[in-house]
Amino acid sequence: MTIGGFFTAIIFGAIIGALGRLIVPGKQDMAIWLTVVVGIIAAFLGTGVAHLFGLRTHGWNFWETLFQIVFAVIGVYLVATFWPKKTTQH
Repeated sequence: MTIGGFFTAIIFGAIIGALGRLIVPGKQDMAIWLTVVVGIIAAFLGTGVAHLFGLRTHGWNFWETLFQIVFAVIGVYLVATFWPKKTTQH
């Protein structure tokens, strides 16, 4: 992976993760870095599933993007449900 590809993955992961957070109902107590990580993982998983179905994965593809967003929604939901909550100490 090149440096450009690395930064592209971070930017695209942030976008996909943000879309996942917008779709999941309620307030998610997640850090922004965690949203980006979920988005990056979702982007890789969505691309992998699209590739398994024999879809074109170079350039923009509707189905690939849809798979990525679905994985982001699942990831955001799981992280928001199972990630330890911050506790405030006074």
